[in-house]
Amino acid sequence: MLLVTADEMREMDRRTIAELGIPGRVLMESAGRGATRFLCRRFPGIERMHVGVAAGRGNNGGDGYVIARYLASRGTAVTVYLLAERSEVAGDAAANLDLLGPLGVPVIEIEDEKSFAQVRNAMRSRDLWIDAMLGTGLHSDVRGIYRRVIDFINSLDKPVFAVDVPSGLNSDTGQPCGTCIRAHATATFGFAKTGHCLYPGAACTGDLEVVDIGIPSEVVEEVRPRQHLLTSETVQRWLPSRPQDAHKGRTGHLLVVAGSPGKTGAAAMAAASALRAGAGLVTLAVAQSLNPIMETLLLEAMTAPLPEVDSGILGVSCFERVMQLLAKMHCLAIGPGLGQNSDTRKLVLRLVAESQVPMVIDADGLNNLSADTEVLRQATSPVILTPHPGEMARLTGTTSSAIQSDRVRAARQFAESFRVHVVLKGARTVVAHPDGSVFINPTGNAGMASGGMGDVLTGLIAGFLVQGLSAEAASHCGVYLHGSAADRLAETMGPIGYLASEVMDAVPSEIGRIAAGSSL
Repeated sequence: MLLVTADEMREMDRRTIAELGIPGRVLMESAGRGATRFLCRRFPGIERMHVGVAAGRGNNGGDGYVIARYLASRGTAVTVYLLAERSEVAGDAAANLDLLGPLGVPVIEIEDEKSFAQVRNAMRSRDLWIDAMLGTGLHSDVRGIYRRVIDFINSLDKPVFAVDVPSGLNSDTGQPCGTCIRAHATATFGFAKTGHCLYPGAACTGDLEVVDIGIPSEVVEEVRPRQHLLTSETVQRWLPSRPQDAHKGRTGHLLVVAGSPGKTGAAAMAAASALRAGAGLVTLAVAQSLNPIMETLLLEAMTAPLPEVDSGILGVSCFERVMQLLAKMHCLAIGPGLGQNSDTRKLVLRLVAESQVPMVIDADGLNNLSADTEVLRQATSPVILTPHPGEMARLTGTTSSAIQSDRVRAARQFAESFRVHVVLKGARTVVAHPDGSVFINPTGNAGMASGGMGDVLTGLIAGFLVQGLSAEAASHCGVYLHGSAADRLAETMGPIGYLASEVMDAVPSEIGRIAAGSSL
């Protein structure tokens, strides 16, 4: 599913109007009409409600005036609250505002705190609110009367229907600009915006419907948006197919380098998860003193004891042995529970520079890599990094809050700069690729906020890689199935308390369900 930024949507609108000759007023009419259809489906009985339309002076307000007109023609009692003087409204928005007069729709101007105070009590009595105050062009904090009205509507505990985006939401980042409408439903136009799909924007958006306003496909192809929402249909197309005469030697062999004292579980889950994704063979390489533990934890995976620099700690002394093992492997996963010894760091950096097979790097692999990210430019095979926000902050020399403030930008910039694939974990995981394309994952839930989930994801992505999927496809299948398996557990077991190992065990049934074309 295609997602667009504010600039991309603005350019598509411009080209549709200026180059193809479709008037802006036609686009506005299509937007308002489609939004009204969704509004009436979402709120049955709206004809018996008294609806308030909070409108700005721009085109977002113009869409709101069209909706008000359609509601009035259905017999719904509608009042428009214009957050400006009427003389400030221009263009297509003004034309649609003028059409409300013959229908008897009241338009009340709220220019300042004084005029707001005069109508505040009447506004409290509205049964439903349509938010048409601010659109996709907002990038600075909301101020003045707009902020006051947004906070007021949020305080009413009444249903809110947002037009295009909830007012106050940055439609690119999903972050509130100081404050933001909390909508129960949103009708957006042309295409969903990235901010609709990223938290906290997704929570502010509520139920989302995309209204087709007639943007021609040739315009979309010219603008070429680079953001996408992962869907089960796209993942279904990427899932590896397997002939009936397949055997383990043809379904990939993965090497996992992981584990340290106290963190053997992370290594074991990464290895087992790759098998759950369908990998034919998995070898877990660990410090020799930990090998007996791993042989007890794992039944299906093989183990390879490695020379250690200290009890349970791997270092550069095992590099040659790892490279010998890799000569027979199709992929390397490194990092879960590995530790951050200075000698371990040297091992990670050498493997990144010299591995001849694709790599998935997670957890302590990333933390060790953060000491010298420039080594990524030496990698000769695809590299997939799977950081959480804290690890991403260490890789980029910034803070977790800075990463979270614009997740798409953080992942994309790093992926483009270092020519790697970045899986930025968290609610709505962001997957960015070297060509600048970005995919947002809609699956997963808050119950996944527990230990071991990242180790499972590492194994899943690596497990798909060894079966011959590209780095792009393996990343997408891994993150989507990881989340959808957890969603299934949240339905059957409860919203919290299920374990990472249970998510891992639920993956095969999710693969089967999606391969069969079933929806969650």
